[in-house]
Amino acid sequence: MSTTGNNGREAEVAELLKGAIDLHCHSGPAAMPRILDHHEALLDAAEAGFRALLYKDHFYLGVSHCVILEKLVPTDVKLYSGLALNNASGGINPHAVNHAVNIGAKIVWLPTLSAKNHIDQAEGHGKIFPKTAKKMLPPDPLSALDANGRLSDATKEVLDLIAEGDIILAGGHLPASELIMVFEEAGKRGVKKMLVNHPTYIVGCTDEDMKALVELGAYLEHSISMFVEGGGKIFGPDELSHYIQVAGPERTVLSSDLGLRGSPRPLEGFRQIVAMLLDLQVSPKDIHTMIGDNAARLLNLQ
Repeated sequence: MSTTGNNGREAEVAELLKGAIDLHCHSGPAAMPRILDHHEALLDAAEAGFRALLYKDHFYLGVSHCVILEKLVPTDVKLYSGLALNNASGGINPHAVNHAVNIGAKIVWLPTLSAKNHIDQAEGHGKIFPKTAKKMLPPDPLSALDANGRLSDATKEVLDLIAEGDIILAGGHLPASELIMVFEEAGKRGVKKMLVNHPTYIVGCTDEDMKALVELGAYLEHSISMFVEGGGKIFGPDELSHYIQVAGPERTVLSSDLGLRGSPRPLEGFRQIVAMLLDLQVSPKDIHTMIGDNAARLLNLQ
């Protein structure tokens, strides 16, 4: 391809990225070794014309970082964060969720690194998952279910708090079987915004599971990191095309899930995925829907 052709594609990608939103930005400070910090991620997003950025950390609520950064570094990018219900937050802890909602969190993730499903896969099946920079205490395995296999009272209370706050319920690393139970109950309790994180990685969703979750009102968030070069690539363009067909663009969210040292920066991941979508002949309208508009609805920006 000629240099002119490359420049034309770069310009097309740059134009499509205007107004994009990353709901899964793994910048630091963090226990994980990160390639960039929240400030650098903000500057990248602002340069590219992003509309919003949502910082995710497995161990802490990042809302205060967002408030201070927006004040100290004025840009057109809105900054958000939320809370992951891992051991560091007391697990599936209604008190932690209550505080997060009241301080302005936009999302609560069900257990990720502390999920029993995550631990079982990481230890029992040889799954490779990034390690913290320093050794942490061994995780206590978490589930949304009680000893009888029903949703725990704490999980139900968390769902009520999320519904009352009208924020996003994200599935974290719970298995598909649990997520379907959780999201079904969440809908009954008035949760309006539901997001399934990387449904085909760790969560283990089949096509039927993904369709069932969409029927319950969920969006499927696919991690850009798993499709791009240098990001721990697991899937290719054919899988991306298939996953979009399963849920439809109107229920698909593409977020970076990038920031780990050795991986591309989140912005570079977005550039690669948009180029991949163009190669797949996905329309600009559908690209905007998946990299920005659906996330905007979840954040009440529409």
